[in-house]
Amino acid sequence: MLRKICLFFIITICFLLQTTVFQALSLAEIAPNLLIIAVSSFGFMRGKKEGMFVGFFCGLLIDIFFGFYLGVYALIYMYIGYINGIFQKRFYPDDMKLPMLLIGASDIISNLVVYFFLFLFRSRFRFWDYLRTIILPEFVYTMVITIFLYFILLKVNQALEAHEKRRAKKFDV
Repeated sequence: MLRKICLFFIITICFLLQTTVFQALSLAEIAPNLLIIAVSSFGFMRGKKEGMFVGFFCGLLIDIFFGFYLGVYALIYMYIGYINGIFQKRFYPDDMKLPMLLIGASDIISNLVVYFFLFLFRSRFRFWDYLRTIILPEFVYTMVITIFLYFILLKVNQALEAHEKRRAKKFDV
């Protein structure tokens, strides 16, 4: 129960920061994607199931507040959480290379899928402009923020795991 409450607060804080503070700090009207960082991080830290759970709710928030179609971002983020969850077996808290690689790939893939479904189908064929003005700048900004936010999410996850282990020991007889 504590984990679900913490995840609710993490998702809410990331969403609020992404849509308020980082919009004000945007560079060339591009803000980092904090929700992708949260989805990817919890996907590979906790596995496919939790990655899908976090991804669905992060995407649903985007759909409700900013999406044209309900469920598009929820589906995209849910798959991203699931795919990152596949790498849980290769996750080591001390190694920063895998999280950076997965978060960066998740950001680029999510933007490519958004372009494909929301722009290409509406006959907007300016892919190179979209890549140059949106995808790459957001990727760079997200990677810079990942360096700081990932460690916060890692510490929260480690604290929750320690609490769950203590709680499990308390009930073991």
